[in-house]
Amino acid sequence: MNRVAHEELLEMRAELLRITASVVESIPRATQILLEQDLEGAAYQILGDDEIDARTIELEERCVHLMSLHSPVAGELRHAVAIMKMSADIERSADLLVNICKVARRIHGFELDPKLRGLIGRMGSQAQILFRQAIEAYADLDLPMAKAVDDMDLFLDYLHRQFIQGIFESHTAGNIDLPIAIQMAMTARFYERIGDHAVNMAHSVQYLITGVIPSAGDHRRAGRTQTEFDTPSGV
Repeated sequence: MNRVAHEELLEMRAELLRITASVVESIPRATQILLEQDLEGAAYQILGDDEIDARTIELEERCVHLMSLHSPVAGELRHAVAIMKMSADIERSADLLVNICKVARRIHGFELDPKLRGLIGRMGSQAQILFRQAIEAYADLDLPMAKAVDDMDLFLDYLHRQFIQGIFESHTAGNIDLPIAIQMAMTARFYERIGDHAVNMAHSVQYLITGVIPSAGDHRRAGRTQTEFDTPSGV
C-alpha cells in the first residue's frame, strides 16, 4: 500500500480513537442523567448522537474507499476491516446510551430504591471500564488486554442478572409498578448490550493482531458461578 493510503489509515485510526473517547465519556454521563432524571441533560445527549452517527458513517465510508481504491493486504487489510467493524459497534453503543436517556424521561418523577440505584451505577461503571479497556487494547495493540475484556464482561452480565432480580423483588413487594419495571429491565439490557459491543471491539483487536477471529460467545464459558462475582477484584 502506498504512502498516501498508509497515512489515510493512520488518520482513520486517530478518528476512531477520538470517537470512542467521546462515547467512553458519555457512559457515566448517561448514567447520571438516568439516576437524576435530568431532562435537560437527556435532551442534550440525545441531540449529540447525530454527530456520532455522522462520524462513524463517514469512517466506514473511508474504510470502503481505501479498500476498493488501494487494495490493502495482510495487516493493513485487517486494520481497515477492524476499524470498520469497531466503528459499527461504537455507533450502536452510542444509540444505546440515547435509549438510556430516553428511559430517564419515561420514569421522570419515580423514585428508585437505593438497591436499584446502586446497581445502575455499578452497571454504568463496568460498561465504561469495558469500553475503555477495549479501546486501550486497540491503541496499544495489546493482545492480553484485548483478551481480558471477555472475562470482564462476565461481571457486567452478573450485574445485569442481579438488577433483573432486584426489579422482580421490588415489583413483588409493591414498590414498583409494571410499566416502570419494564423500563428498568430495558435499561439493564442496554448496559449489557454496551458490554457486548465492547467485547466485539476487543475481538476486532484480536483479529487485527493475530489474523484469527475469536469465536462468538467464547467468553460465556461454563463453570463460572454467581458467587465468583460477589466480591470482584480488578474489574
